[in-house]
Amino acid sequence: MAWLLVIVAGLLETGFAVCLKLSHGFTRLWPTVAFCVFALGSFGLLTLALKKLDVGPAYAVWTGIGAAGTAIYGMVFLGDLVSTLKIVSISLVIIGVIGLQLSGSAH
Repeated sequence: MAWLLVIVAGLLETGFAVCLKLSHGFTRLWPTVAFCVFALGSFGLLTLALKKLDVGPAYAVWTGIGAAGTAIYGMVFLGDLVSTLKIVSISLVIIGVIGLQLSGSAH
């Protein structure tokens, strides 16, 4: 259950990163509100998960999901540059996230 919280928190991290861009420096109301909701949700779920998980693997998985998710979202929906190196690098992040998730120990 704790790993599920980390995964959802990582997805919410993707949401807050995208909303941060869409807020244009907090000058647009609804993306700014969405940023706040996603950020609070992400940090809240990560905090709950850390009650059961080691901080290193959990934090690495959380940031990995957020980084990969944000990069993929940017390429698919925001017109970010797509390159072979970027796709390979994102794949390596995802492989690392899976490896850390599998190696993480719960208390």
